[in-house]
Amino acid sequence: MKKILYLHGFASSGASGTVALLRREYYDRRAAYARCAVVAPDIPVDAAEALPFIKGLAEKESPDLVIGTSMGAMYAQQLHGIARICINPCFALSKCYFILSVGKHKWLNKRRDGATDFHVYKETIQHFAEMEERQFDGIDDEDKTLCHGLFGDADPVARESRPVFASHYPGMDRGFEGGHRMNAELVASVLFPFIRENLPWF
Repeated sequence: MKKILYLHGFASSGASGTVALLRREYYDRRAAYARCAVVAPDIPVDAAEALPFIKGLAEKESPDLVIGTSMGAMYAQQLHGIARICINPCFALSKCYFILSVGKHKWLNKRRDGATDFHVYKETIQHFAEMEERQFDGIDDEDKTLCHGLFGDADPVARESRPVFASHYPGMDRGFEGGHRMNAELVASVLFPFIRENLPWF
């Protein structure tokens, strides 16, 4: 069975709507059988904890494909040697003060531990900044063919992230009509066709 590792965006969880859509897409109703397992963890808030956690999970699960959105796409980009799709990656979260700000925040989706809110500290932002400085280290020629980027033309984050992505992964970026969040319509009209067209082995 094939396996997808899905990495959610900031303040979200593994219980996002995109995860539900992925599981539905790869479930064979006739045979009552999942043709693809979808692993969708709750990512820790702090990058210093999150990146080692994600790398360890990828090593344990050996996914065939990693899909990440926003913050999750930033992490997905760093999982070298695996096919991955980075949707509207946020490569400079530490500078997105309207998102990553010191204080108490609400989780947007249900977390496995039952938490309803979380805190961002000055150290949290500093850890993101330190990680961002090294996030493109270790890319080799083979890896440049494994990482795909999808960028919404109405997403302000994409305007900053797409040229950065393209400089590291030439020819692997593609635009689509849409904003930052991948709603059900965009998952169906953009993500699934992209997988069928560009990853036929999957």
